[in-house]
Amino acid sequence: MKQRAVWPAILVAALVLGGCGSASGTRSSPGGSDAKLVVWDWKSGEPTAAQYIEKAKADFARKHPGVTVEFVAQPHDQYYTLLGTAIQSGKGPDVILFNGGGQIRDRVDALLPLDEYVAEDRQRLAGWDAFTKDGKTYAGPVTLQGHPIYYNRSLYEKAGLDPAKPAATWPEFVANCAAITKRTGTKCFALGNKEGIGIQFFLSAFGSGVLTPQEYDAWIAGKRDWTSPHVKRIFALWKETQDAKLNSDGPNSTAMFNDAFALFQSAKASHVIGLMSDIGHWKDFGEFLTADKVGVMRAPVVVPGATPSLPFDGGIGYGVARWTRDPKLAADLVRSLTSTDALTAFHTQAGAIAADTTIDVSQGGPAVTTIVADLASGKPALHVALSSRTLDLMGRVSQQLLSGSITVDEAVRQLAASDQAG
Repeated sequence: MKQRAVWPAILVAALVLGGCGSASGTRSSPGGSDAKLVVWDWKSGEPTAAQYIEKAKADFARKHPGVTVEFVAQPHDQYYTLLGTAIQSGKGPDVILFNGGGQIRDRVDALLPLDEYVAEDRQRLAGWDAFTKDGKTYAGPVTLQGHPIYYNRSLYEKAGLDPAKPAATWPEFVANCAAITKRTGTKCFALGNKEGIGIQFFLSAFGSGVLTPQEYDAWIAGKRDWTSPHVKRIFALWKETQDAKLNSDGPNSTAMFNDAFALFQSAKASHVIGLMSDIGHWKDFGEFLTADKVGVMRAPVVVPGATPSLPFDGGIGYGVARWTRDPKLAADLVRSLTSTDALTAFHTQAGAIAADTTIDVSQGGPAVTTIVADLASGKPALHVALSSRTLDLMGRVSQQLLSGSITVDEAVRQLAASDQAG
């Protein structure tokens, strides 16, 4: 995700020690002249979020004309540290932005369940699971995050391939890459694994083309069989792409953000596993390649019986702090921040795939149209189901696999032990 510049240390310290001033003085009684809600996030200061925030504020102001809303844009790289301090003190913002998954689930004790307030939005918005724990919903989803396989349609055309018909199987995919490299000199994959992130993208993007649907669902449910030959096949495939010289040069010394994406944008690689949020996505790529030349394909089938699907989860969403004085008022602000008008502006300006499934994305080009169409059959990303400890380990062993210093069997054995340790 795009990150704001780090604030001067003295200002950050003041925020920590002072509970961010205005945030600690929250007043949220509805209708009163001193009514006020404070929002913490890392988005509201970005130019591409300006119209989104204004739309949300305008929607809320129509419903609660006497209430002031203050957005406090925190530095992304220190956001959860600052939030932790606020949670420990039991006071701070009324409405809080979270990443879906572990970041919000680890902090639900500080949040109010929103189910009774967001019932009307259930069908319109997608991505709720990423903000749910033990059957209770703790945030309204703003965006979706996923890992589509993007490809350069111009390179397909130059290689004599039909860009409307990307490969459906792994042998076809390898053959297409060989044709593109022969005709254009470009690599097949733009890969960055300097931080060990590339393997996370690879696992989720290609996993549905390897695992059976039953294995996939069991993995997401926490019933992972690391002895399955199909699980081993995913990591063998990771190594094969390197051995077959499909990857861009030096993946272990290339950062995914943003060096690998730059390789794809500059047409030095024909494919890249990107994102659906506001970086490394269809809009970024379209600015360099033009929107009509950016394609999206499902994972090719590697193992017969696999059913490729788009891997995605809830991206970011707003929750309500347990200490807010008027939960319904704060929940109404969450609803304004997830309203169709506001999310349409976020999609248009930032290029994010918004959680609102009713938004018209037809002007974004074929890539975004394909992504949105695939949401209905999409499934949660495989790597998101793993613990942070196992993900860290996977990053290290993935680098060793690329360098040839570890076998696939040993890599899978280590990952199984970490995953089963909890």
